[in-house]
Amino acid sequence: MSRIRLKHRRVALVLGPSTGGIGTHVGSLAAGLVERGDAVLVVGPPETEERFGFRAKGARFLPAPITAKPSPELPLAWWAARNALHGITGRGVDLVHAHGLTAGITALAARPSGAALVTTWHNQLITAGIKRRVSDEIEKRLARGVDVALAASSDLHEHLVDLGARDARLAPVAAPPRPALGDTAAVRGELGIGDRPLLLSVGRLHPQKDFDTLIAAAKRWTELGNPPVVAIAGDGPERMRLQGLIDATGADVRLLGHRTDVGDLLGAADLAVISSQWEARQLFAQEALQAGVPLVTTRTGGIPELVADAAVYFEVGDVDALDQAVRGLLDDPARLEKYAESSLARAATWPDEAQMLDSIDALYLELTGR
Repeated sequence: MSRIRLKHRRVALVLGPSTGGIGTHVGSLAAGLVERGDAVLVVGPPETEERFGFRAKGARFLPAPITAKPSPELPLAWWAARNALHGITGRGVDLVHAHGLTAGITALAARPSGAALVTTWHNQLITAGIKRRVSDEIEKRLARGVDVALAASSDLHEHLVDLGARDARLAPVAAPPRPALGDTAAVRGELGIGDRPLLLSVGRLHPQKDFDTLIAAAKRWTELGNPPVVAIAGDGPERMRLQGLIDATGADVRLLGHRTDVGDLLGAADLAVISSQWEARQLFAQEALQAGVPLVTTRTGGIPELVADAAVYFEVGDVDALDQAVRGLLDDPARLEKYAESSLARAATWPDEAQMLDSIDALYLELTGR
């Protein structure tokens, strides 16, 4: 039975600062919704348009200074978002879909009357003490104030239920495929690593990613006969501190900054590594398995649900376990190949972008048809 869609449905996607997963996801949604005939507005910090190119995907983009965490700048973000959401096509919007906590509370305050509001939780806040209590209250207000609260992983869904969300649903985020487009040998040549193993990690340079643990393990690998090179692709507030730690330890870790050739990096990699304190349905984990790259990862958040037995796990912050996991794989080519095959098999079970968009489209239809 076919669904009847509103013609030229007006959808606003709201996000805060992003250098990776959330921006990639919003870009994927924007492009897919535009292709299906919706008028799409993206509202977010100016740098997100520079990085993800929402206008090039057919969406309108209007800037709003939404911050990564609640801050004194939120009233400015609310005002800019309000003006944007009330002004699209001169008629407001049918639905607002916010991504992340600050984007969500901004959209909650700024949404036009009559517009449905959806917020996706992509991350768990890692805080303690009074900051934890304050963030809990903000999350409760948001979870109970939106029409539908979406969670990128099952543990986040449980969190939303605990917060008292009136309608909490699981909505897995699909990673767009990142095929190798260039010569992967050129990547290895750029890094000057010869035949040494390449370990790749991709993520924002932020404490949540716990690159300290990866650097500590990499220091130990310098003693190996054919020591691996660790490459980390991504930018963030921790760059200077992490570079200082690398210099102090002598670990062979290369901070590559923001890269648009993650597919080529994966094509050149022998192993992918995730050292994060917590992740939901992490896009880099998906990209690694889609590329058939064996994965070593922390056992945290939604990652076990995502990759199941297609990865080698270690506990958060356990340098010894990470060291042993990597050595064990590099010393056993047959086992490495087994995990490469398991990666591809597991990735084949996930919903793709089109299926994800079908699910979001159905939700939007449900809400705009009420």
